[in-house]
Amino acid sequence: MGHREDLLEGAKRCLLAKGFVRTTARDIVKESGTNLASIGYHYGSKDALLAEAYLALVGELSQDFEGEREEPAAEPGSVERFRQVWSNIIGTMRVPGSMWHLSMEIVAMGDQLPAVREHLAAQQRDAERALVALFMGVSEEEIDAGTLDTLGKFYTTLMTGLIAQWTFDPENAPDADALTAGLRQVIEAAARS
Repeated sequence: MGHREDLLEGAKRCLLAKGFVRTTARDIVKESGTNLASIGYHYGSKDALLAEAYLALVGELSQDFEGEREEPAAEPGSVERFRQVWSNIIGTMRVPGSMWHLSMEIVAMGDQLPAVREHLAAQQRDAERALVALFMGVSEEEIDAGTLDTLGKFYTTLMTGLIAQWTFDPENAPDADALTAGLRQVIEAAARS
């Protein structure tokens, strides 16, 4: 690996151990075995490097969103698919040392991390696209802007709320069955009106 990759791996380890605010450039250098000048050369700033490291962690974790299923994958766009995907996502939140607390750190400390927040906000559309593709069983290229503005934002809002609940009160946070039961109640209420 070169310095760029070493920095990214070191930054990922630092994020998991210390979070955004407490990680210093010197921590990353120590963890990566590189030098301070490498951060600026390869990433522009410590905050840009940390944002890239966070996105890499989410990317690694998103492979678990499809999950290892004993039952066959449910029909894309179905209520059962909704339950399966959320079950897999929530499974990543239950893991000790889950990296999802980093998301809450960005929300809570965003004013102190403007470069990180701006970098991640620029990536939001990609996250929406990936979630819609996962739930609806379509390729990311097929998803239009209108779908991202509605369904994409719906899924990211649910995701943010789940992360918050699993971060602050995991004992009472909803599981996939509770979310699905709530969705069914919304569907039934909408059908009655």
